[in-house]
Amino acid sequence: MSKSVFPENFLWGGAIAANQSEGGYREGGKGLTTVDMIPYGDNRMPIKLGLVDSVELSEEEFYPSHQAIDFYHRYKEDIALLAEMGFKTFRMSIAWSRIFPKGDELEPNQAGIDFYRSVFEECHKYGIEPLVTLCHFDVPMHLVNEYGSWRNRKMIGFFERYARTCFEAFDGLVKYWLTFNEINILLHSPFSGAGLLFQEGENRDQVKYQAAHHELVASALVTKIAHEINPENQVGCMLAGGNFYPYSCKPEDVFTAMQKDRENLFFIDVQSRGYYPSYAQKVFDEKGVKLEILEEDYETLKHTVDFISFSYYASRCASAEMNANNTSEANVVKSIRNPHLPASDWGWVIDPLGLRITMNTLYDRYQKPLFLVENGLGAKDVPDENGEVQDDYRIDYLRQHVEAMADAITDGVPLMGFTPWGCIDLVAASTGEMSKRYGFIYVDRDNLGNGTLNRTPKKSFHWYKRVIASNGTEL
Repeated sequence: MSKSVFPENFLWGGAIAANQSEGGYREGGKGLTTVDMIPYGDNRMPIKLGLVDSVELSEEEFYPSHQAIDFYHRYKEDIALLAEMGFKTFRMSIAWSRIFPKGDELEPNQAGIDFYRSVFEECHKYGIEPLVTLCHFDVPMHLVNEYGSWRNRKMIGFFERYARTCFEAFDGLVKYWLTFNEINILLHSPFSGAGLLFQEGENRDQVKYQAAHHELVASALVTKIAHEINPENQVGCMLAGGNFYPYSCKPEDVFTAMQKDRENLFFIDVQSRGYYPSYAQKVFDEKGVKLEILEEDYETLKHTVDFISFSYYASRCASAEMNANNTSEANVVKSIRNPHLPASDWGWVIDPLGLRITMNTLYDRYQKPLFLVENGLGAKDVPDENGEVQDDYRIDYLRQHVEAMADAITDGVPLMGFTPWGCIDLVAASTGEMSKRYGFIYVDRDNLGNGTLNRTPKKSFHWYKRVIASNGTEL
């Protein structure tokens, strides 16, 4: 590309999340969250998926989030490195339990507000615009234990108080907000996604979709509040994206892929359009779901988002004959392996054209600006004899996806920005590993918490710096 197709004000940056980067899990008055209870190792997935009826911390387990990469103490060093790359925006999240340690207090924790204010001020010192997620897979554990988390309607009020506190405390420092990270993951990973634990014999679909309704109402309510507090605020939803391809041209496979896409887009249909989609009632009937909806909820849901943000790591593939023996998981969502695509070390297919397809699908469906807030290649980076990481494989992956973004823009899709995931190496949400690295910056830490935590730019750091400086023309 010689002349850039990216807008002059395009928001190049990167993304992290509090629960995978901050550490300091009991510092500054912070309360325990769901992710603080999820260990590394064999017991990780049963807890993430809500397959246990209660969770407690154990001295026998290692919990990666407790220190993570220590962004809590090193944020100034980290933000300076992001500024060196030329970041225009930095996507991060606020840990709900730093602001309200239990989640149901009437007054916030001032130490938490002071911490994030300092982080946002540090960003602005370098001209970096924060893009902030309110809830990124970290519900306060007190709300799980006392109220059952999002299965309880009281959560709407707790989230409203938390969001209003953030909008007011950080007014003038943050104008781009996301309500819930990858909200559709609630259906696939209920505990990490929404703090849900199940009782034996209950209809899990009933619990998940009722929790989803509460989250959707809460999201719409705080979108309204954000606009009232400051009309300049822009609020987005966030989808774990990636279209489902039919495994074959058999009509049954095509129909299954359509159903899988609908399941994936269900939340965004509501957040973007302001009402439940026409297909929802049949899904509820088939799953034995009877939602408790107040009349006022229908009005609240009309407060729709300003833009559609999404993650894209891989496309998916669906067949009418999907079963446990022929599916794998990419970003927690079950998919049949696509034989036409290569895969990463963790089995996630690499499909840059799929990004273009996903972007066109989302814009055709919603007619709202898009923001790609997660994308990247998880890989086993090994420093060479000079302590440097020559991650040409990551550069190749990102180059192809930036080209796909450019193609989608020429298709007529408005794209606000691009924040590759894990711009600094962090704890992988899926596996709890440090060895699954995404970053432009290497962090010296292993899967069991050993290492200096020193930061070292990788080869991709310098590549991405050129991409940003050229507004996407030097790839």
